[in-house]
Amino acid sequence: MAAHNKPLLTAAGPIGYATGIGGAVTQATSAATGVTVNALCGQITTVALTTAAAAEETFTVTNSKVAATDVVAVSTTYDGAGTPMVSVRAVGAGSFKVVITNLHASAALDAALVVNFCVIKSVAA
Repeated sequence: MAAHNKPLLTAAGPIGYATGIGGAVTQATSAATGVTVNALCGQITTVALTTAAAAEETFTVTNSKVAATDVVAVSTTYDGAGTPMVSVRAVGAGSFKVVITNLHASAALDAALVVNFCVIKSVAA
């Protein structure tokens, strides 16, 4: 098997980034306020959200580690009302957008949300 075809996950250890590679930032002002975090992985803590049921908020993450061909994966930690879902769109050189959608039919989001992210380096060809 060629070196580039070897499985990434082995009994030797997990896939991921080493301690010290990540970054953390807290959003200021509103859910639409952009943030800057120049790291391959980390956490973004939002302001206390008030996103209505079936509505969404979008903010820009400026990140010098991101290329237009990269994949940005996100997940969330949230302990409030409503049902948040996080996604990414508009990945470009130096930035991406995080979309927070409240999937709940009647309850608004009512707490800060932590967006966990990681940048998966990729190429077009």
